[in-house]
Amino acid sequence: MDTRVHNFSAGPAALPLPVLEQAQRELVSLPGLGMSVMEISHRGKVFTEIIESAKATLRALLRLPDNYKILFLQGGASMQFSMVPMNLLRGTGKPADYILTGVWGSKAIKEAQKEGTARTAWTGKGDGFVRVPKKSELDLDPNAAYVHFTSNETIEGVEFFAEPETGAIPLVCDASSDFLARPIPVEKYGLIYAGAQKNVGPSGLVVVIIRDDLVERVPAGLPSMLDYRVAVENDSLYNTPPTFGIYMVNLVAKWLQDTVGGLGKMEIINRKKAELLYAEIDRSGGFYKGHAAPESRSIMNVTFRLPDEALEKEFVKQAEAHGLSQLKGHRSVGGIRASIYNAIPVESVEALVAFMAEFRKGR
Repeated sequence: MDTRVHNFSAGPAALPLPVLEQAQRELVSLPGLGMSVMEISHRGKVFTEIIESAKATLRALLRLPDNYKILFLQGGASMQFSMVPMNLLRGTGKPADYILTGVWGSKAIKEAQKEGTARTAWTGKGDGFVRVPKKSELDLDPNAAYVHFTSNETIEGVEFFAEPETGAIPLVCDASSDFLARPIPVEKYGLIYAGAQKNVGPSGLVVVIIRDDLVERVPAGLPSMLDYRVAVENDSLYNTPPTFGIYMVNLVAKWLQDTVGGLGKMEIINRKKAELLYAEIDRSGGFYKGHAAPESRSIMNVTFRLPDEALEKEFVKQAEAHGLSQLKGHRSVGGIRASIYNAIPVESVEALVAFMAEFRKGR
């Protein structure tokens, strides 16, 4: 087997090596079955056990109250940009409030505006999306159908560490890039959605957690594949679901529960990784300059610049030669981005920090 690199890809992202190894062992045949998980009926006993296990483990990890449903849907988080307003805004006669801290929130509000009135409750665009808002800066409509925010902006490296306070207004969150990275108070949310390809599994699958009262608000007449009520009533099996993706989510969730020891311990590891990287940035004397304001720095996506673009290109090139892969920043921000999701071990971050120190000394 080829040597694995230190994979800092923003997504599809690294998966835990023990999970990949188990999937490799079981790829041709699930134990005792003689068939791959990709070859069995999604309505048969074996897959029913897999999807129920995935839901049960996620529920345990998140300490999910009984009045929330877990859905496994297709289309990724980008489909949810449309599904959320279709299900929760259409026909209400109310606005929806959007808190914009980066590219993904900005994309989400554009889709919502196709379904009704979607207001910008706050935007960090003028400052280049470098921070989350203070409570006093939010312009929330007390009659809003919901308030939407992106808990971690993958491109800019900006993360919320406390939920916006919305009172009785349902809080909706795109948690794609920090889902399962730390414990969250789920009871504060009406709906959480997360594309799987950061911390949960392969691309092509999105996990949706929705409170029962919001399911009851879904208007009649939506296309069946875009209707949360249909998904709930059919237990995510209205059509053939992405069975392999759900199988992988089950393995990742079990790894988090049994090997890592839960989300509290995962957060400790993730914070250690982020602190190592930010410490190197901060002691570089400006050679490395972080994009995000210190109080809003993501523990998932560490974004920074070097003195000029030529140095950044050389940094990426030399990093690749040292087995440090996928460090080029997003085109809208530039620079460097190290995505250090759950599956990235501390050793990979230590290797990156060592390289950063050597690269800086050589200039």
